[in-house]
Amino acid sequence: MAVEEVLSSKGKLRILKVLAEVGRLHISEIAKRAGLNHTTAANHLEFLESHGLVSHKRFGRIRIYQLNEKDPRVAAIKKLFEVWERT
Repeated sequence: MAVEEVLSSKGKLRILKVLAEVGRLHISEIAKRAGLNHTTAANHLEFLESHGLVSHKRFGRIRIYQLNEKDPRVAAIKKLFEVWERT
């Protein structure tokens, strides 16, 4: 995955930012906080998960998403958000 695939999408960036700020959320709350519809959020989450940036745990029918803290790219993305917000 090229960095452009993530950074060129407002929706993906919004989802990553929400998860970086909050931690774990279900898809409806992610969509709401990111200002996306459910389908768009689901598609972005599927993409991010397929590339190892996001993971989920299933509790019955509910999936709870979180950033994959084991991936060094996630640490870089979180640092980017942190630095960007300070300026």
